[in-house]
Amino acid sequence: MLDGDPTFGSSPADGAGVGLRPDASGTRLAIHQRRRRAAALAALAAFALAVGMVVGAASGGGSAGVGKAPIVRGYLSRVKTLAGNGPGSFAHAELGAENAAITRTLRYTPYVRVAGAQHREIALTFDDGPGPYTERVLATLEQLHTPATFFQVGISQKYFGAATANIVARGYPIGDHTWSHQPMSELTPRQQQAQLLQETSAIGDYGAPFPRMFRPPYGLWDKATLKLLRRYRMLMILWTVDTNDYQLPGVAAIVRSAVGGAKPGAIILMHDAGGTRTETIDALPEIVHALRRRGYTLVTVPRLLLDNPAPGQQDVGALGAGG
Repeated sequence: MLDGDPTFGSSPADGAGVGLRPDASGTRLAIHQRRRRAAALAALAAFALAVGMVVGAASGGGSAGVGKAPIVRGYLSRVKTLAGNGPGSFAHAELGAENAAITRTLRYTPYVRVAGAQHREIALTFDDGPGPYTERVLATLEQLHTPATFFQVGISQKYFGAATANIVARGYPIGDHTWSHQPMSELTPRQQQAQLLQETSAIGDYGAPFPRMFRPPYGLWDKATLKLLRRYRMLMILWTVDTNDYQLPGVAAIVRSAVGGAKPGAIILMHDAGGTRTETIDALPEIVHALRRRGYTLVTVPRLLLDNPAPGQQDVGALGAGG
């Protein structure tokens, strides 16, 4: 069913990158990034204190307010930059670090089913959107203060593109799930390329950047797929736990699957479209609360890879359909 790309050393059935180890610099970079963020926040706090002292002195002297307005405006402008998502902001720096983590992962494996176990972090992922339930999924995630990663189908954008724009506005990453949810291993290389690029164009119309991640529908791909992903610098993101929510097994069953299969570095598969998703929405709060009680932090897939570099050996042979 699965055919590997010799470029990466072995077939998926045997586990790509067997015997290889992720670059240890990944862990060092994650630690370095956290130290830099802490240092930046400390510097900002010191800057705020200094501004307060200067403004206080200016307002308390004989020439009240002299020099006060320019200082305050400069300070507020810097705070706005740091708090935004443009160049110079913390969010922009985080995005760069997460993209670098994907690039490092691609050096030793073309796909990831589970990240490392360095930290108790887990990623929730949603496939097949956007759809009529996507906005409700987003609202639930917002209420739970929980990030997630979405793998979208391009053909749905013209109907539910507003949901995609909302995902982008919230800062959640969007991965490629093809244009029309076709099994890639049943398509020619040219058809596969069209499936990839039509989707990237469709989500781009709603503000999403070119995706660094791809998830194959039904978990099916071949060596032509891997060759294309390498060309476009996309990492195939599979899943550790399939909740089977697309089968509508009931809220309790979805929760049991998600929580029962949880472990550090896990990637949990759910769906925000492709059918009725009320069970998934109702299960989300129970899943999130249960995972947090067990000491897990919920993060996006890029953040998961930044904090927990994936092992080189990824067991994908028994994956089966489910995407």
